[in-house]
Amino acid sequence: MELDADGRTVRLSSPDKVYFPERGYTKRDVAEYFLAVGPGITRALRDRPTTLQRFVDGVEGEFFYQKRAPKNLPDWIPTARIAFPSGRTADEICPASLGAVLWAANLGTLTFHPWPVRGADTDHPDELRIDLDPQPGTDYADAVRAAHELRSVLDAHGLRGWPKTSGGRGLHVFVPIAPQWTFTEVRRAAIAAGRELERRMPDRVTTAWWKEERGERIFVDFNQTARDRTIASAYSVRPRPHAPVSAPLRWEEIDDAEPHDFDIQTMPKRFADVGDVHADMDDHAFRLDALLELADRDARERGLGDLPYPPEYPKMPGEPKRVQPSRARHDEDATG
Repeated sequence: MELDADGRTVRLSSPDKVYFPERGYTKRDVAEYFLAVGPGITRALRDRPTTLQRFVDGVEGEFFYQKRAPKNLPDWIPTARIAFPSGRTADEICPASLGAVLWAANLGTLTFHPWPVRGADTDHPDELRIDLDPQPGTDYADAVRAAHELRSVLDAHGLRGWPKTSGGRGLHVFVPIAPQWTFTEVRRAAIAAGRELERRMPDRVTTAWWKEERGERIFVDFNQTARDRTIASAYSVRPRPHAPVSAPLRWEEIDDAEPHDFDIQTMPKRFADVGDVHADMDDHAFRLDALLELADRDARERGLGDLPYPPEYPKMPGEPKRVQPSRARHDEDATG
C-alpha cells in the first residue's frame, strides 16, 4: 500500500504483517500511528542523526540496531556523519520529514534513537537528557517523586525540563541547551544534577553506576549523556506486548499519568486533543554554566570527581577504575 506523508508518497510493503501478536497490531497500524502523531515525531527527530531499532519480524522476533544508513536510502533523506568513542565514524540518517519516519517504519523500525545533536554539528549536544530509571523494588510513582525534585534542581540552576514517559516505568527529562559544550561537559553537568538530586533524596535516588550499590532507588543514568548513547525519542513505539509509546507530558500531568495507557491506539486521540505538548522545546536553548560550576564545587569541596563510563568505552581522563566494588574488595582481601 501507499501512504501520503505530507505530500510525499511512501510505499508500505506487507502492511498486514503482525508486529504485536498479543494485540494483533500490524505494520500498517504502526505506520498509521506515526501518521497520526506526525508533527510530534518529526519535531523530536528533525535533523538528528538517528539509530533505528528494527523489528522485522515483530516484537517477538529478533531485533537489531541500525546505526549506518542503509544502502537503499532514498536521496531525499539526509544523513550526518557521527564519530563513535572508538574514533570510527558512520553516516546516520537524519529524519527531516514524516516521509523519512514512515520509510524507516517500513523497515520494521519501532523505536527511534536520536542523538542529542543536530546534523550540522555532531560534536556539541543541544539537549541535556536525564534518565530516571526505576530499579527493582521501585516503580513509576517513585520516578515521579524524583522528577518533581529534579525539576526544582533544574530551576535552581536556570534550566527547564520537559518530561516524558520512557514507555516503561521510568521518566525522561529533556532540557534544550545551547550547542556550546562537548559530550564530556554535558555528561559532567548531568552527573552534577544527579548528585544534587541524590543529596536531596538520599533514600530514593542514586547515581551509583554499579547495580549492587543502587538498592531500591531511582537511578539517574548519567551515562545516557555519553557519546553514542541515546534515549528513545518522544512518540517512539516500545517493544512490549501492548505497543506502548514514549509519551510527552506536561509537568502537571506526571502524577496522574499511567504509562501503560499510552500506546499506538490511545496516543492518536490524545494528540488530536492536545497536540504536541513539547512543541515549544526548540524555542529554548539554556546554558549549563551553573551546573558545571556545581560540578566544580563537588570536585573541590566534596572530592567528587568523574564516574565510570560504560565498559565498551575507551578509558577516559580522570575516570575511576571500572571495577565492581565487591570484586575490588575481594581482590584486596586476596592480596592483603
